[in-house]
Amino acid sequence: MRRVVITGMGVISPVGNDIASFWDSLTAGRHGIRPIDRFDAAESDVKLAGQVRNFDPVALGVLEKKELRRTDRYCQYALAAAKQALEDCGSDLKDLDPYRVGVIVGSGIGGMETFEEECRKFDAKGAKRVSVFFIPMMISNMASGNISISTGFKGVNFAPVTACATSSHAIGEAFHNIKNGYLDACVAGGAEGALTPLAVAGFNNMGALSRSEDPDRASIPFDKERNGFVMGEGAGILILEELEHAKARGAKVYAEIVGYGATGDAYHITSPAPNGEAAAKAMQLAYEEAGLTADDIDYVNAHGTSTPLNEQYETIAIKLALGEEKAKATPVSSTKSMTGHMLGAAGAVEAIATALALRDGIIPPTVGYCVPDELCDLDCVPNAARKAELHAALSNSLGFGGHNAALCLKRF
Repeated sequence: MRRVVITGMGVISPVGNDIASFWDSLTAGRHGIRPIDRFDAAESDVKLAGQVRNFDPVALGVLEKKELRRTDRYCQYALAAAKQALEDCGSDLKDLDPYRVGVIVGSGIGGMETFEEECRKFDAKGAKRVSVFFIPMMISNMASGNISISTGFKGVNFAPVTACATSSHAIGEAFHNIKNGYLDACVAGGAEGALTPLAVAGFNNMGALSRSEDPDRASIPFDKERNGFVMGEGAGILILEELEHAKARGAKVYAEIVGYGATGDAYHITSPAPNGEAAAKAMQLAYEEAGLTADDIDYVNAHGTSTPLNEQYETIAIKLALGEEKAKATPVSSTKSMTGHMLGAAGAVEAIATALALRDGIIPPTVGYCVPDELCDLDCVPNAARKAELHAALSNSLGFGGHNAALCLKRF
């Protein structure tokens, strides 16, 4: 079994469009929740979102101008984050057999913006006006496909689709492919660009979104007054690499991925299971694969969506996974308090935050926390980052449909 390390990372997010600005925002406790201006939200109950700003894929050298009309927003985010990650890793990986370099990049929803636009065209102007690029722009595997096309990497290439757990599954599957000898390196992560009128209406009508108009009291995981998540968007991409190859080329290493657990609740289409059993099992599988015990876990980056049920049931799951006493003594924070819920990109962005926490010995906070909830009696690192000696950490993702993924990372 081979060791797997993170040698490059890229991010497009509501709190920064590169790793440095992203991490600076998180450690400063600065959120990116703002009034929606992507579309007219006057008729919507939902006024706030974690919107990506100051993003120009042409200026970033990601796409040519004519290509913008052929790629959905989520795919543009993915391509930009992948370009960053490859530049950050310090190699184009062309020394490797291209069939030994994979791309596993998912999206929870895919090209929602394209889907809505083409539906409007179809209704207003008829079938012949629908774009010939509609399908390849809309389908959720196209970020992975386009990254492969742009890099020439020909190894394992697919797109997990497990709602909010999508990109944690992508990273976990990439980790196992390298660990077990099928790949030497992999581009892994997720992207989402679903901040659209229809998607917001759908999430809102099912009662999932916060209707708060106060940006500081909207995405408030673990707070007793939490009332729904805030939609976010963007992409997180990691370069995973077999350790010996990374060492041979003198690569910097952010952290080592040492375990991955994936389970299903078999319970409900949207609610996590109240007993927390399957989510706890994912965490246990992740740290046990690493040869660790609950006592070795120094930090948990929680799924922490700011919904009433998630934190209540995730608290139960963390206690089951770590033991009640250990769980209460372990820092558990939610970076969604700052980014909003980035859906299919969330797991990768949170894995990036976890890797940086391990590297720097700084735990990002849960901001906006004011009212303690007796049902969520964990140390949620309220409102300010915390210095800590960190050796091993978990990053949790729990998706609609009962999809659970946990990643275990170690300081390198």
